[in-house]
Amino acid sequence: MLNRVVLVGRLTKDPDLRYTPNGVAVANFTLAVNRPFSNQSGEREADFINCVVWRRPAENLANFMSKGSLVGVDGRVQTRSFDNQEGNRVYVTEIVADSVQFLETKGSSQGGGQGSSGYQNQNSNFNNNNNNFNSNNNNNYNRNNDQDPFRDKGEPIDISDDDLPF
Repeated sequence: MLNRVVLVGRLTKDPDLRYTPNGVAVANFTLAVNRPFSNQSGEREADFINCVVWRRPAENLANFMSKGSLVGVDGRVQTRSFDNQEGNRVYVTEIVADSVQFLETKGSSQGGGQGSSGYQNQNSNFNNNNNNFNSNNNNNYNRNNDQDPFRDKGEPIDISDDDLPF
C-alpha cells in the first residue's frame, strides 16, 4: 500500500505553533496549491490543504516561514475523528508532513492575502523570471562556445580516475 503526498504551495497564514503537554512541538498550517488547469472562465483556482508537522520541523517552519511563503511538503494523508462540544462526530482529513522544504528565503514572497488570484500572479512572475534566466543562459552559452577548446574536435579526453568527482 502507498500513502504518499508531495505538495508545493504557499502558506495562507502564519503557521500555528503549539506544544503538547509532553513538550512536543506541533505546527498546523494551510497550504494554497494551484490546480494545473483553468476553470471555464479561464482562471486558475487553488486548493487549500490543511497540514500538520511535528517536532523540530514544526519549530523551524514557525520560526522561518510566514504567510505567503513558498514551501514543499512531503508526507501522507491521515484522517481522524473526534466528538465536538455538541456531541457530533467530526471527521478531519489532513496532510501529516514528514518534511517541509523552504523554497524561498524568508520575506521574499511577493504578497500574502491576495487570494487565489495572487497565487496565480506569483506563478506568472516565476515563469517570466525563469524564462529570462533561460534566455540569459543561452546567450552566455553561445558567447562562451567560441572559446571552448573542445568544440568540434571529436577526440576522446584523457582524464585520470582521480580527477573524477564520483
